[in-house]
Amino acid sequence: MTSVEAPHRAKADRPAEAPASAAAQPLYASRQKVYPKRVFGPVRSVKWAVLMACLALYYIMPWLRWDRGAGVPDQAVLVDIANARLFFFWIELWPQEIYFLAGALILGAFALFAVSSLFGRLWCGFTCPQTVWTDLFMFVERWIQGDRNARMKLDQGPHGANYWTRKGLTHVVWLVIAAATGGAWVMYFNDAPTVTVDILTGRASLEIYFFFALFAGFTYLLAGWAREQVCTYMCPWPRFQAAMLDENSLVVTYRDWRGEPRGKAKADGVGDCVDCFACVHVCPTGIDIRDGQQLECIGCGLCVDACDSVMSKLGRPKGLIAFETLKNLSASAAATAAMPPGEARFAAGMAARHMPRFIRPRTMMYAGALSLVALVMLGAFLLRSTLDLTVLRDRAPLFVRLSDGAIRNGYTVKIVNKTREEAPLALVLAAPDGFRMTVQDVENDAQGRPLLARRADGIAQYRVFLTASQGMRLPEDTPVTFRLLDARGRAVASQSSSFLGPKP
Repeated sequence: MTSVEAPHRAKADRPAEAPASAAAQPLYASRQKVYPKRVFGPVRSVKWAVLMACLALYYIMPWLRWDRGAGVPDQAVLVDIANARLFFFWIELWPQEIYFLAGALILGAFALFAVSSLFGRLWCGFTCPQTVWTDLFMFVERWIQGDRNARMKLDQGPHGANYWTRKGLTHVVWLVIAAATGGAWVMYFNDAPTVTVDILTGRASLEIYFFFALFAGFTYLLAGWAREQVCTYMCPWPRFQAAMLDENSLVVTYRDWRGEPRGKAKADGVGDCVDCFACVHVCPTGIDIRDGQQLECIGCGLCVDACDSVMSKLGRPKGLIAFETLKNLSASAAATAAMPPGEARFAAGMAARHMPRFIRPRTMMYAGALSLVALVMLGAFLLRSTLDLTVLRDRAPLFVRLSDGAIRNGYTVKIVNKTREEAPLALVLAAPDGFRMTVQDVENDAQGRPLLARRADGIAQYRVFLTASQGMRLPEDTPVTFRLLDARGRAVASQSSSFLGPKP
């Protein structure tokens, strides 16, 4: 029997309920508040470590400094909207390089698919922001109001001074955390020390206060009030994550072949599950993992620690609830189908298991896609140009006939400089003999070439005119090329364009 079949057997002995009429069925069921119990164990320890690492990364990152020179922000990670730059330590991205951000999102998506195919909802249970902040809020709630039974008793008891004091203090701490979260988010778009002082002294702009309140409010709402409802009703990932899983994926599951039939610890002829509901009491979404794979399960594994604790007290082997593959679950169920509960059944079920297959077509496909996207992004980054030349020919008028009969075209030349260098560059023209190039408001070098100053970490723009002398025999469209030369005469950028004239 597999875990999916477990609910049918567990519910088989329950008395049948009379079917309700369609008219009596409510269209909305009110939320049943979940009171997760504190639990200890290796999975909980890993979750605490991941939680602290994620929170430290989020809150500390905006305060890290990275020297980029004078006149440039020294914040290590900064989305500088005013100057249209994205800074990430030594990397600086311009708006036209937004494809790197798209590539990073694609890379993250394939990484999520690969992790899900290997370890189930590892992202949901350990690193999802909703999980991390909800865990933090529940820690505060447990610290002030007590563990599961104490919180239930507080909610069900009289709403006196003790109730309002503990509830009020809980929400005050939640609001402080939410404010720190909203403030940290704003810091990723503004200089952290400056915007902190501005917010605290009332000098920040209305936009900053709006986004500060927006993210603080949603943190308080989602982590303090919505909690498991976000995972169950709002998040789309549970709906399609099943497509990433297969029978070889490690998921949190109940080994029903070992636990059924349930009964008291000292009863004869029963499995290892004593129906203590410890797994249900620690679940942050309030489900019973013994009912099989469910959409609400985030794969956090806290039920593993809770069940292992009970098994240890009873002197029974751990692992009644474990990270297991559905293939192993089916194999163990088949091997023990005709065996009564006991040590022999446990031994036979464990012997039927095999090591999970981490290398299989699905994971290789995800790994290949992940590697391909990573290589493309790395190649694009290593080959990215730090100096670009763009040439835009005037469209109105297409050409001008001068008083001496010469034909002139106008161009807008832009030098995109992604470095801090400001040394001027010489502009040269590759075109048929007889063309004359002039640039407005610039000086020429000793060889008569226009010297164009480049703006450090910016765009410099110039007006350039090409003139074909009277009598030149030219086609209607003549290709020309503009090149920028450095002080050593090397071409550092080039751009092709065309020279238009009257029809021959």
